[in-house]
Amino acid sequence: MPSAVTLVRTNTLSATAEYAYAATVPASARLIFLAGSCPLNKDGTTAGIGDYAAQAAKAIENMCLALEAAGAGIGDVISTRILVASTERADLVTAWGVVREAFGEHDVPSTLLGVTVLGYEGQLVELEATAAIID
Repeated sequence: MPSAVTLVRTNTLSATAEYAYAATVPASARLIFLAGSCPLNKDGTTAGIGDYAAQAAKAIENMCLALEAAGAGIGDVISTRILVASTERADLVTAWGVVREAFGEHDVPSTLLGVTVLGYEGQLVELEATAAIID
């Protein structure tokens, strides 16, 4: 099934960004708004305690499972927001690297934020996403 998502690039903005600056979907697309994907194991425990990369990977895994349940895949994502519980830029970059690698060439518009605390005990990373599909 072809993706409903068109990534928009422009040479009028910085070329150093590792993501598209915008994305569009046709009016006929069905939008999928995902809850924040947390680094939780199926039993509810937090995965990768103390490890930003491991938690980012688990959040991606859980996001992909939620997308699948909604009839979509990672190529249908329109945009992401990555929340990292840290004031250290290196920790944000670590989480971003995992997310960026998972998306590959489908480099959707993304926002990377350092926050003070996230909802679960030991949680360091959360990934929000919106997707779109054509039924």
